[in-house]
Amino acid sequence: MPGQHARTLRALIAAVLALQLYIVAEAAADANAPGISPTTQFTPLVAQVLTVPQPVRASDGQYHIAYELVLTNAIIAPVAIKTIEVRDAVSKRVLLSLEGSALAAQLNSIGNPVAHDDKAAIASSSTAILWLDVVFPDKQAVPDKIDHRIIAEVETPEGPRPLESMVETLTVDKADPIVLAQPVADGTWLMSEGCCIDFTHHRHGLAPIDGRLYVPQRFAIDYYLLDEQNRTWIGDPHDVGSYLSYGKPTLAAAEGLVVVASDGRPDQKPPEPPPIPPIADTVGNHVIIEVKPGTYLLYAHMKPGSIRVKVGDRVKVGQQIGLIGTTGNSTTPHLHFQLLTKPTFFPSDSQPYVFEKFELVGHETERIWDDNLGLQPNGTIPVRPAANPGPRENAMPLDRDVVRFSGSGG
Repeated sequence: MPGQHARTLRALIAAVLALQLYIVAEAAADANAPGISPTTQFTPLVAQVLTVPQPVRASDGQYHIAYELVLTNAIIAPVAIKTIEVRDAVSKRVLLSLEGSALAAQLNSIGNPVAHDDKAAIASSSTAILWLDVVFPDKQAVPDKIDHRIIAEVETPEGPRPLESMVETLTVDKADPIVLAQPVADGTWLMSEGCCIDFTHHRHGLAPIDGRLYVPQRFAIDYYLLDEQNRTWIGDPHDVGSYLSYGKPTLAAAEGLVVVASDGRPDQKPPEPPPIPPIADTVGNHVIIEVKPGTYLLYAHMKPGSIRVKVGDRVKVGQQIGLIGTTGNSTTPHLHFQLLTKPTFFPSDSQPYVFEKFELVGHETERIWDDNLGLQPNGTIPVRPAANPGPRENAMPLDRDVVRFSGSGG
């Protein structure tokens, strides 16, 4: 009797859902029992973070805290999120409020990096990730602790029921990020795929590795050399030698110890994206430098045979590491540079850093990234002048900034 079976199943689901909602709504009444805090409650949405939030001063003069909130719907009914607030956990001051399309744009289910519509909903027994960039005018405005207030509706057979949850109180790491020298030679460089707001493959690169979730490229930047006409390549885009970045020096951005120097992989052949390589070949020929315990610099996609350092070498600021190539998971020549918390790309966390000096000159107006750079009619990047151009000190370039380095003497 299929009809009776379906009715029985619907009744069972409704009964379980009603019990879950009753527990969530009413359990606080019993929170005065011995050994239970009055603030203890059941929460349909549970949360975790993937890094310790740390503010970093960026090229816009503001301080950014970029991190992720992983949300799991622990009940059998969908939860439609209306608003998520990031707050000062002590004063309860709202630091960031997301709702509507702005919320939906930064929330996606695990395994699906792009939201399909403007609905910020988490299906039954499902997990989603919220990409956060909380911005402050100065470091003094950054609180010591932050929490998250979620206003939502639970979809029940009787209609939507309101839900409000407080999740994940975090302590902010207010230590200053490491200050680095430039990792490339003097010139004008496009900072592609950087932090913090727009969708990028680095910032939104969620990776399940060894049974855990990581965002290993959160603050990574791809470096492309530009000429005076903002060209990245001249001539035949099928020839690696046509790309202005190819063969340019990479430089030690800090003193440190070489812990990885991996060579032997061939350049990829632009302009078509290569097949995804084995995990060990993701960053191609690469060097990792230990600056201090828990702080490592990664230079990736380097030219075959160009690495000038070996494991155990101590390098000085400005020393040549090798040459830019297009090895590993790379379509066109560029340097992938970032800070790691472990001496390996996978698994590792990605933390912020600043450069001691650079000049902000412009901003790329249309995203043209590695996989489509050589497929353009020409190698010219659309660039507008920066809204507030000029020198920057102890700052991090933002995604699609065009900057000029001039301190290497090269």
